[in-house]
Amino acid sequence: MWKSHLVGIIIATIILSIGFMNKPFSAQADKEIHWGLKKATNEQQAEAGGEMDALLKKHGSIYKGSADEKILYFTFDNGYENGYTESILDTLKGENIQATFFLTGHYLESATPLVKRMIAEGHQIGNHSYGHPNLARLSKDGVKKELQKFDKRLSELTSLTRTTVTRPPEGIFNEQVLEAANEIGYQHIFWSVAFIDWHKDQKKGGKYAYDELMSQIHPGAIILMHTVSPDNAEGLPMFIKDARKMGYTFGTLDDLVMNNLDIPLTLLPE
Repeated sequence: MWKSHLVGIIIATIILSIGFMNKPFSAQADKEIHWGLKKATNEQQAEAGGEMDALLKKHGSIYKGSADEKILYFTFDNGYENGYTESILDTLKGENIQATFFLTGHYLESATPLVKRMIAEGHQIGNHSYGHPNLARLSKDGVKKELQKFDKRLSELTSLTRTTVTRPPEGIFNEQVLEAANEIGYQHIFWSVAFIDWHKDQKKGGKYAYDELMSQIHPGAIILMHTVSPDNAEGLPMFIKDARKMGYTFGTLDDLVMNNLDIPLTLLPE
């Protein structure tokens, strides 16, 4: 008898678990989500899945551009300086490419001259939060304060008043994070191409970065790279050269963002 009872409990637990797994994201605004997707191969776009696509669309968030246009979009995450950002900026300047740099408060304060150079050379500054916390574990007000604190410091140190695009630290978020950002004038930008490049002391060489980028390249790719990596600084010039040979051009996020999204861009940091 007890065995039958135990089996019944196990079956019921499995059914309940499946039910929770199949709930739409919109029903779990506080559910912690770790960004992930099916990587691109043979120049076919990366895919995050139907549910995730619907959630992002609801909040004007994007992770790739059009599959019909061979345009690539460079984005870089900067939490701290490791001596390679200048080389990356030199490459982008020489190739006449504008990128988006998602910065933290620490980077703003510790590498201000490089931030000013980014702005002077036409690059977009993105908001990677002030203190790089897990935003999914903050209240909605806590998320807003993180983003606004970054912009307040940005306005104090540079000629910019605020940012309009943001990216959650470590790609961790939930629907509440997306909502909070929208309410104060930010649009989330994720990515469709990335690889392990954030270990500053694990140099693998420029060919490693080049091979990773080439293996995942696809039309509309939003590429995430970290400037702490010497591999990226070394591999970037050859990747740009060969991507162009394949017919790709390089665009800016301005060509993609704010499409049909009614958010209050005139709001200033508190």
